[in-house]
Amino acid sequence: MPFQETDLTSISPTRLWVPKHVMITRAAADLPHTAEIIRRCGRAGVDDIRFLSGNALTGLRGASDRETYASAKNTLAVVVAPPSALKPQPIPPSADWRIDLARGCPAHCQYCYLAGSLQGPPVTRVHANLDDVLEGIRTHAGRGSVTRGTLKRGDEGTTFEMSCYTDPLAIENVTGSLAAAISRVGAGEFGSDVQLRFTTKFDDVGELVTLDHGRRTRIRFSVNAAEVANRFEGGTARMPARLAALRAVATAGYRVGLTIAPVMPVPGWREQYGALLDDISEALAGIPDLDLTAEIITHRFTPASKEVLLGWYPRTKLEMDEDSRSQKRSKFGGVKYVYPRQTMAEMRGWFTEELERRLPAARPLYWT
Repeated sequence: MPFQETDLTSISPTRLWVPKHVMITRAAADLPHTAEIIRRCGRAGVDDIRFLSGNALTGLRGASDRETYASAKNTLAVVVAPPSALKPQPIPPSADWRIDLARGCPAHCQYCYLAGSLQGPPVTRVHANLDDVLEGIRTHAGRGSVTRGTLKRGDEGTTFEMSCYTDPLAIENVTGSLAAAISRVGAGEFGSDVQLRFTTKFDDVGELVTLDHGRRTRIRFSVNAAEVANRFEGGTARMPARLAALRAVATAGYRVGLTIAPVMPVPGWREQYGALLDDISEALAGIPDLDLTAEIITHRFTPASKEVLLGWYPRTKLEMDEDSRSQKRSKFGGVKYVYPRQTMAEMRGWFTEELERRLPAARPLYWT
């Protein structure tokens, strides 16, 4: 795939999510951002837009788990984030703080990290009280310990992660939340020493490249070996489209990044991840003033997420064998199943060497 030229005036996405159902809670109905969401949904051709009489989302469950899942994945709920969800939370090792434009994701990744962490049917909930959500940037600018004031990442300023519980680009077509956040931060509304960041598996960047972002947003693309992406990442933009979008936003002056995740030791993993790094290098060739980071995350799961994922994808070929994994316990006693130490060391050593050799422009941030 040639990447030598990027026409920012003719970017069109290969994957757009359009919900079949939109539910607007009573608390969200009259908020200014809700009007923008309704406008975008109408433009996208959504016919079923319902105003609820209350704030509870009802009628989400179908006759079976599969029916419930399918209906929920086709539903966008416009809700108000409660006060408890508005205070930014620390989110190491990614960023100083987490702010949530939405919760839930319309993609169908069989290893989904949201499984087990969000309650109920997997409806995507966008927060209509956007001003309240973004106010956390103002109150927490100049605070934090992951990037703010550190030697390694201090140049990023105070960082705010927007993709902890969603893929914000996946829903941008019908929400506009991402463009609003990028524009307001880019204009310096929250100061000059803050930076937004998010990870995506989508390629709908046509609007983003037109924004005055002030170089205060880092757009990271989730990338993976062909076997992993093609088999387990349903409903997302394919890898060539993501790399074309990566080139487009880098050309538009954005800081960019790679989230290589979840890394899996599939057969021929060295060759497959090597080909991925080479494709990325080609995609970014010739970009002036390139600011590129890399975050590498290996596959892991919890007992709760495994149960949910097997309910969503009963025929998955995703390896989730506790007996072949090592246990990793959190400070709160929770258990994650990760690859054995030898496998982790082997993969980490390979990525350390090959990133430097094949993609020397990338600045590694962490491995986990």
